[in-house]
Amino acid sequence: MISYDYYRIFYYVAQYHSFTKAAEILENNQPNITRCMNNLEHDLNCKLFIRSNRGVTLTPEGQTLYEHVAVACQQFQIGEEKLQQNQSLENGLVSIGASETALRLMLLDKLQAFHERYPKVRLRISNHSTPQAVAALERGLVDFAVVTTPVTIKKPLHKIPLYSFHEILIGGLKYADLGRSVLHLNELKAIPMISLGNDTSTRELYLQYYSSHNLPFHPDMEAATTDQILPMVEHNLGIGFYPEKLAAESLTQGKIIQIHLDEPLPERQVCLIHSTARPQSIAVKTLQRVLAET
Repeated sequence: MISYDYYRIFYYVAQYHSFTKAAEILENNQPNITRCMNNLEHDLNCKLFIRSNRGVTLTPEGQTLYEHVAVACQQFQIGEEKLQQNQSLENGLVSIGASETALRLMLLDKLQAFHERYPKVRLRISNHSTPQAVAALERGLVDFAVVTTPVTIKKPLHKIPLYSFHEILIGGLKYADLGRSVLHLNELKAIPMISLGNDTSTRELYLQYYSSHNLPFHPDMEAATTDQILPMVEHNLGIGFYPEKLAAESLTQGKIIQIHLDEPLPERQVCLIHSTARPQSIAVKTLQRVLAET
């Protein structure tokens, strides 16, 4: 089989009509270039070049070969350029499966920083519950997931903690009296509770939390997203658990009150989950490093 290097040398000799110029471009020496082209002519059993003092020109056979070799060499060049662009993050696409709480607590800020550094890398964000994001990762629909705990995974998935946060229990002004003392969970049984739906890590967390205190967790109202809980609480539809950081503004403005509990609430984490069995592009690896930066 004829070496690809012979065709590559042939391409440059034909393009520049010169063995000397081809040697310069390829950082080689002219005698070696000449030897390779003699070998190529021998292997193909035809004359490819007409040599003269003014350089070289292609024979009809050489022109036919050049038309095909040029297409291949140009495609190789395009491929090399794209790889170099990927390495310099001049293009690329990163697909992320994110839970809403993770997105609002820290992911948006990190994505802004990444986009400012690498504006040509495209980002595709899919809004999922934590279990849905993990399922999307397992099916290869996203490059990685950024979700909140609790989360259950198995190999080859791997979890990296990114950010710790706490939730607080909040109520509307109708329940202002509840914010004046420290209460036990069982003292709130008669108050309507707002929570996310069954297929969420948040719902699972509070099922376990209440169970650990020998109490059932039966929310009266379900919100489709975390964002919906705050306005429902502000309109006095019930009380609910909400990330402390996201509740801060409404607390400061006096739109809601915090209900202090004797039973400590569990710490939660935003974490990154990726598959160790799947190769990752440079853009994906770089974004993951940005997310892990403190």
